[in-house]
Amino acid sequence: MRKTNEYQPAKVWKWDAESGGRFASINRPIAGATHDKELPVGAHPFQLYSLGTPNGVKVTVMFEELLVLGHTGAEYDAWLINILEGDQFSSGFVAVNPNSKIPALMDRSDPKTPQRIFESGAMLLYLAEKFGEFLPTDHAARTETLSWLFWQMGSAPYLGGGFGHFYAYAPEKIEYCIDRFAMEVKRELDVLDRRLADNEFIAGVEYTIADMAIWPWYGCLVIDDLYNAQDFLEVGSYKHVTRWAEMIAARPAVQRGRMVNRTWGEESEQLPERH
Repeated sequence: MRKTNEYQPAKVWKWDAESGGRFASINRPIAGATHDKELPVGAHPFQLYSLGTPNGVKVTVMFEELLVLGHTGAEYDAWLINILEGDQFSSGFVAVNPNSKIPALMDRSDPKTPQRIFESGAMLLYLAEKFGEFLPTDHAARTETLSWLFWQMGSAPYLGGGFGHFYAYAPEKIEYCIDRFAMEVKRELDVLDRRLADNEFIAGVEYTIADMAIWPWYGCLVIDDLYNAQDFLEVGSYKHVTRWAEMIAARPAVQRGRMVNRTWGEESEQLPERH
């Protein structure tokens, strides 16, 4: 491995300059709102403030799957949060998600006691329990589903925050960083491939919130060339992941869920918000 310029960390880290890269203008080491702005509220029971990134797609897919099953109580308004413009740092958004990350969700089914939910995994679990769908009632199957749900929540930072950042978005290519995260992502793909070799869905024989959580990240990585890394990661070698990813992609609710608030990248002007 080639050596890069030696970097010696200071005794105390100081934030004195932007880090560079696509997200430099919105990255900062402090929390809280940067400006006052209330969030819009529509007429439906759920108000979703999000963007069509993998984490956002998890939740819109869940809503669309619930609507397919006839749960009219799952009607939602989806409001675009443009993270490149700092919408996630508004006072209204921070009140729903103090961590300033999309998605953020308000359940206004009962106007007297509106409930905020943040973290995409928490939203999937909340909706599954509220509507009694996509989470097995059998204790063993439920436990397996939740294990895979939390696996995804712990693994996504390696794929998105680690590999995706250094491979696709960082202002310079750093060999050590790309190698480190590529190795971990391929290990995670192998975990999934071995699991799916003997199971139709992630948690077993049922389609669950585990599939909805994992598919927008790893499913899209193998079939849609997330980060333009299909060749680099040799994703075609993960045959069972590919089989599963294509099966999930064919679901009408998944196709609709991917369309909501999708203004990410070059396709932005073609795809609508949902209200």
